[in-house]
Amino acid sequence: MAPRIRVRQGDITTFEGDAIVNAANNHLLLGVGVAGAIRQAGGPAIQEECDRHGPILVGDAAITGAGKLPVRYVIHAAVMGDEPVSPAAIQAATAAALKLASEHGVARLGMPILGSGVGRIPIQEAASLMLEAIRRSPHADAVEVIVLFGYREADAAAVEALLG
Repeated sequence: MAPRIRVRQGDITTFEGDAIVNAANNHLLLGVGVAGAIRQAGGPAIQEECDRHGPILVGDAAITGAGKLPVRYVIHAAVMGDEPVSPAAIQAATAAALKLASEHGVARLGMPILGSGVGRIPIQEAASLMLEAIRRSPHADAVEVIVLFGYREADAAAVEALLG
C-alpha cells in the first residue's frame, strides 16, 4: 500500500510520529536550518550520535536516536556537504531515508523539503524531486504516512499544490 502523503506548515521538530528526517550535510554536523532546529530542540545527544556515524556520502542517510524530540528517530539525509545540493542528491537522500525508515519500522515519518533551505533549490523543484523519489521507492510502501513540512505557509502551499 502506498503511503499517504500529507503537507504541514511549521516546525518539523514538533512532529509527533515515529521519525523525522534531517536535511543534513554529509559530515552530519547539526549547524543551521533544519539541522540546527533539531540540535536545539533535541539536545546534544543527537550530535554525539551523529559524530559516531559521520561522515557519510552525499545522497546517503544515517539514523540516530531523537534525544528530547517527540519521535523515536532522526534520519539524517545528506543532500550536501562535500558536494553541492543537486537533483540527484535530493532523490538519492530521499530514497536512502525511506529505506532506513522501512528497516526501523517507521509508520509515521516527517520530512522537510530537502535542499530547499540552505541548499537554495526552489521549493517546487525540490518537492517534485522528493515526490518522484517517494513514488519510485520500494521502501515507501512500508511507511503509512509521510508528512512533508514547509516551514513557511507559502512553502506548504507550494507543496500542497504539487499533490493536486
